Amino acid sequence: MKISRVIITGQGKVELKESEIDRDLGPGEILVRTECSFISAGTELSIYTAKESSVFQKGSWCAYPWKAGYANVGTVEAIGSAVTRTEIGQRVFTFGPHASHFKYSQNDLVIPVPPEIEPDLAAASRMAGVATSAMVMADRSLHSPIVAVFGLGMVGNLAAQAFQILGSRVVGIDPLPARRKIAGDCGLRHTLAGGDLQTLEKELERTTGNPKADICIEATGLTPVVLQALSLTANVGQLILLGTPRAPLEGNVTTAFNEIHLRNICVRGALEWCLPVYPPASYRTLPLLSLWDKQVLIFDWMKNGQLLLEPMISHRLPPSRIEEAYNGLLNNSETFTGVVIDWRCGGE
Repeated sequence: MKISRVIITGQGKVELKESEIDRDLGPGEILVRTECSFISAGTELSIYTAKESSVFQKGSWCAYPWKAGYANVGTVEAIGSAVTRTEIGQRVFTFGPHASHFKYSQNDLVIPVPPEIEPDLAAASRMAGVATSAMVMADRSLHSPIVAVFGLGMVGNLAAQAFQILGSRVVGIDPLPARRKIAGDCGLRHTLAGGDLQTLEKELERTTGNPKADICIEATGLTPVVLQALSLTANVGQLILLGTPRAPLEGNVTTAFNEIHLRNICVRGALEWCLPVYPPASYRTLPLLSLWDKQVLIFDWMKNGQLLLEPMISHRLPPSRIEEAYNGLLNNSETFTGVVIDWRCGGE
């Protein structure tokens, strides 16, 4: 069968291409017809701009040409003989690509979309899956901890919402007024414009009563921001690295290591791919251990009106406008805050 898919063919080059796939499925495979997919502005733009250096390494996970996308909601059109996690006709959320149709293994995440949630919002909830990895990795044993989130792009915004839902006193930090406004529209009670450490400490104390945060979440992937977040973390506190650092920064790391050591700070990464896809059968070492658990919780929060995504979606575009979508996210991020690719309208 003939399909359309988004391919990043080289640095700054993205195309909607036609190709053929057969309908023959392996025992554990499904065939999905996409309704909506969502662009990950962090990962996808890093590949589009070649900030992710692996794009030039043959055989790497993101080598050019790269089949873009990993946030997809669609309808199951066919299933293999051993498929147990879905059925024909069901609307499912997967890590599928930007493509009109695709084959997919049920060993990767497949989860039914609740009927109360529209497919565009369900696809956008993929970013909440990224964001809530910070929640999984943080030690939340403190009662009502102070949580500072650095960066209020979509992932930071959703991380801030998640911690607020869980009862934390959350302060979002971002220099862009537009992002702070969207965070407010999403229900975040406290935001700061940032500044130097002394300014941040004064503003945090004015807002929460304390000049340091029990948990700092770094959601920008910028090393200078990581270092500032470290300085704002309280003694015996936690620094969660949610953003992926990509840009190099030269300097003396001893100062940072010394601060971690002397103030007993725990620094943890929060890359979601380290979690299992489905709940392990025999053990559970964290309150939320698997990608499945996280997505079930996200859908519950969305159904209950606790987790808001609509204020962050600025554009719903057909696949034919993928280049406009990427360049808008790259060059006009205050206007292009979140882009759904709507495949229901075809390629036009």
